[in-house]
Amino acid sequence: MSTQPSGVPSPDSPLEISIAHSPDSDDAFMFYGLATNKIRVPGYRFTHTLSDIETLNRRAQEEAFYDVTAVSFHAYPYIQQNYTLMGCGGSVGEGYGPMVVSRQMLAAEDLDRIRIAVPGTLTTAYLALKIFNPALETATVPFDRIIPEILAGNFDAGLIIHEGQLTYSTSGLYRVLDLGVWWRETTGLVLPLGGNAIRRSLGPESQRIITKAVRDSIQHALDHREPALEYAMQFARDLDARLANRFVSMYVNDRTLDYGADGRQAIRKLLELGYERGIIPIAPQVDFVD
Repeated sequence: MSTQPSGVPSPDSPLEISIAHSPDSDDAFMFYGLATNKIRVPGYRFTHTLSDIETLNRRAQEEAFYDVTAVSFHAYPYIQQNYTLMGCGGSVGEGYGPMVVSRQMLAAEDLDRIRIAVPGTLTTAYLALKIFNPALETATVPFDRIIPEILAGNFDAGLIIHEGQLTYSTSGLYRVLDLGVWWRETTGLVLPLGGNAIRRSLGPESQRIITKAVRDSIQHALDHREPALEYAMQFARDLDARLANRFVSMYVNDRTLDYGADGRQAIRKLLELGYERGIIPIAPQVDFVD
């Protein structure tokens, strides 16, 4: 958290901004510019913490633990009093997204008779799955343990996120349901998965400056793709350079610079459906810093 109150920082006494994101190749690519000091902001100093997304979702509820934090959109209503969303930095599925995979070929209709491993009940993947079918039985498993748990026979199916979306077939698993495809067919919209939230108490001016710094970091990575990918590869679990490039392209692109009007509509639609169907107990109030 910031070491001084919001106000006008100076080069001699910079405002320290804590940034938290997941240790994934797409997030690493996104923050490459800031993490390597290619992007600098006079009067501000940025520190980085890496943690899995479900931990960040829950930590953000603890009195705004970080100044800027990656969160699942599902988690946003729980933190909206203390955070607002940045207009950049999001991961959006353009007709693709989290998947339910299994050891044997199943139809989506078969899922209501088995138990599904999920990566956390505050993930957007979980929210989308519950909107798809609220009656599904689930159990929480760390995201990087889901495929091994399926292979060990502890679950018949699992909801996979991150790089598992590209590697599940090499483990001999079958895709049962792509929630990004289902969401687009159902709503006609992209599936918004996660974004960056910024503390309201920083004040409008610091929020604007920090948001621009994050957007500049994303643009820098897109403009300097080769070194940014090389940096991101250290976080690319089980992916070679080709697959890491593909994964980053899926989730860091023009929509990461700006959701677009339809992207913002999709965020609101997703959360409103979650609230209307009783999955989210808090009425969502979505706003953005640009």
